[in-house]
Amino acid sequence: MHDLLIAPFTEFGFLRRALVGCLALSVSAPVLGVFLVLRRMSLTADVLAHGALPGVALGFLIAGMAAPALWLGGLVAGLVVAVGAGALSRATGGREDATLAALYLVALGLGVAMISMGGGGALDLTHILFGSVLGVDDAALLLMASVATLSLVVLAFAWRPLVLECFDPSFAAAAGARGGLWHLVFQGLVVLNVLSAFQALGTLMAVGLMMLPAIAARHWAREVGGMAYAAVGIALLASVSGILFSYHLDVPTGPAIVLIAGAAWAASVLVGPVDGLLPRLLRRRHLAG
Repeated sequence: MHDLLIAPFTEFGFLRRALVGCLALSVSAPVLGVFLVLRRMSLTADVLAHGALPGVALGFLIAGMAAPALWLGGLVAGLVVAVGAGALSRATGGREDATLAALYLVALGLGVAMISMGGGGALDLTHILFGSVLGVDDAALLLMASVATLSLVVLAFAWRPLVLECFDPSFAAAAGARGGLWHLVFQGLVVLNVLSAFQALGTLMAVGLMMLPAIAARHWAREVGGMAYAAVGIALLASVSGILFSYHLDVPTGPAIVLIAGAAWAASVLVGPVDGLLPRLLRRRHLAG
């Protein structure tokens, strides 16, 4: 058991950095995912991750795989997509989800084209999209920890307005909860968390650690607080297990973590006490008897 669970982290510093970074991300990102699920915006994180790709590609063209350039470019591009979609939808009267879909498709195509035209080969593109545990250096680790801390501090102030917006937006508007402002702040936090996971998980896989635990959490709790705790617990389990599977089975870290989170979601759907398939089946048999 020591060789399987502990030895990899004691022997290799890059695995310890990846573990600490993913644990930090697991504390904040799934909580944002819970609010995305409650607000029926589950695909928004994926959209914003794709939307950040042109900025990441521009940073790659300017400074190669240097983390600060990639992160700064992705942050600017992601915020432009998030804020631009809201502004366009309000200006044209269209649906924000449709505008986000259009922007992220254009951004995804533009980002891949920029990387390819700039001399980035398949290896560079794969690294950007899916990440690499070897890429979690001290700077990336500090970034992930800082974003997690900032997210938790902001959520401490935004918790009540966000919950109110999820369940009674009309009352929130009447009470002057400034839903539009908190919505922009919330989207900014989503962009930050997706980008902070870029080095380890890539722009695509980072969304999995945010959303899969949040989707699974609804089968373990009915209250928002309980869902947040369950989502964080599932994300922590997926992070540790995914890194270990990645090391022992020689598979990419991002997909390994996402697959573990996906397995946790499947188990939650099957046996979760809240609307799980087996509990519902047992209740029906009990009522029928």
